[in-house]
Amino acid sequence: MDVLKTVAELRDWNRANGGNRPRVLVPTMGALHDGHLSLCDIARKKAGMTGTIVTTIFVNPTQFGPNEDLDAYPRPLEADLEKCRSHGVDAVFAPSDNSEIYASDASISISETSLSNHLCGASRPTHFSGVCTVVAKLFNLTQPDAAVFGEKDFQQLAIIRRLVRDLNLPVEIIAGTTVRESDGLAMSSRNAYLSPQARAQAPIIRQALGHAAATIQQGKFDESIGLVRKTIESAPLAKIDYIEIVDAETLQPISNLESGRPARIAAAVFFGKTRLIDNIGVEF
Repeated sequence: MDVLKTVAELRDWNRANGGNRPRVLVPTMGALHDGHLSLCDIARKKAGMTGTIVTTIFVNPTQFGPNEDLDAYPRPLEADLEKCRSHGVDAVFAPSDNSEIYASDASISISETSLSNHLCGASRPTHFSGVCTVVAKLFNLTQPDAAVFGEKDFQQLAIIRRLVRDLNLPVEIIAGTTVRESDGLAMSSRNAYLSPQARAQAPIIRQALGHAAATIQQGKFDESIGLVRKTIESAPLAKIDYIEIVDAETLQPISNLESGRPARIAAAVFFGKTRLIDNIGVEF
C-alpha cells in the first residue's frame, strides 16, 4: 500500500497508476472503525481486481466551527494505515500538513444553499461549505470514478450527491449502510468521547428512531416525533439538538408520507459535549 503525504506525491502516483481503473475513493477524517472499513470493502467490490482503492485521511479544519473539537479530534495515523492495509486499500493520501490542501490565503470555497439549511446545518452553519469544498478538492486530486460515503451522515451524503449533480462531476456516489455496535449505537469516531454513563445511554437514539419508524408504518405519522422525543428524553444525560422527518432526496421537512416516496427520520443528540447523529429510512 502506498502512503502519500503531499499533493506532488499523489499526482506522481496518479500518473503511474492512471490505467488501473475503476478508481474508487473512500474519504475519511481518520480514527477508522468498522464503519469506515465497510466502505473500503464496498469500494473493493466496486473496483474489482483490476481497479484501485484510494482512502484519504484528513481532519478537515474548514468543516469545524468555533468551539468544536478540531484540536481534540483523534489522529491515530499508524493504526489507521494498518487497518487500510488489512482491507486491501491500494493508496492512502494523508496530507502531512493543512497547507497541502489549503493555501494560506485561500479565498474560494463551495457553498450549498438548500439541503444544508436545517438538520445539522442549522447549528453548524459553516460545516457543509467546508465539506463541499474539501470533497471537491479530494475528487480533483484523486481523480476517482466513484466514491463511497456512509448513510449515517445522511445529510452529508445527500449534499455530496447534489454537489456532483450541480457541478457535473464525473464521480458515481455509492452509499454504505450504517454500521452499528452490538447494542445499536451507530459507529462514530466521536463515540470515544463518551463517558461510561453516556455510552450506556447512547443506544437510546437508535431505539427511539426504530420505534418511530414502526409507528409511522402503522399509519400514526403525527405521533412519531413525539415518540422519538419522549424516548430519548428518558435518558438522563441526553440533550436533543433536533429531531426531524425529512424527504430523503430534498431533505425538506414533511408532515406526511407520500406513497412510494422515501423519507428519513433524523436526530442529533448531545451527551455532554459529544454530539451524536443517526437516522433511519421510512417508506410505504
